[in-house]
This record gives sequence, structure tokens and C-alpha cells, in this order.
Amino acid sequence: MRRIVAAGLIVMGGMLAGAPAQADIDWVPPFKGNDTGGIIAYPLAMQADARQLAVDHCARYGKVVKFLGVQPNYGGYVSFACRWVPYGAAERPLRTLY
Repeated sequence: MRRIVAAGLIVMGGMLAGAPAQADIDWVPPFKGNDTGGIIAYPLAMQADARQLAVDHCARYGKVVKFLGVQPNYGGYVSFACRWVPYGAAERPLRTLY
């Protein structure tokens, strides 16, 4: 019985050692969000206008943007939340198309 268990462990270890890493499959887009908010990759935020990207995204849902945090390092993100239009606002937020 011990030999079968030992052989099984050796085979399992060989399978795990020979399996390729899955890091390239778990790719995250530089801009991702939904109706409650989203994230913008820090390198994209340095190249493009992150504020305008977030405003346009939240305006699709009839909401305004509130920035939550910035991680200014490699692999960091700019996070934001989409909030409902504050009380007293006469109109919905504008979405720029250009």
C-alpha cells in the first residue's frame, strides 16, 4: 500500500513540475469597470487622461465619478467609484464624444 501511495505522489509531483505556468493566461486589461466603478492601470493613467476615461465610463450609467486611490508603482492601479448624481443636480452628467 505504501508503494502505491509513494508511486502516486511521485507521478503527481512529476505532473506538477512539468506543467507550464499560467501567468500569461491571467491577463487583466488596462481599463476595467462596471456600473459601480472600476480600475485604470497606472501606466495607462500616465499616458492618457485617466480623469476623462473615468468620467466617460460613469456617464454611461448616468453617474458621476469619485476617485478612491492611486498606487503609483509598477502593476498599480487608479481606482474609482461611480456614484449617483448628487441631489440638486438639474441634469444627468455629460458624456463627451470625440
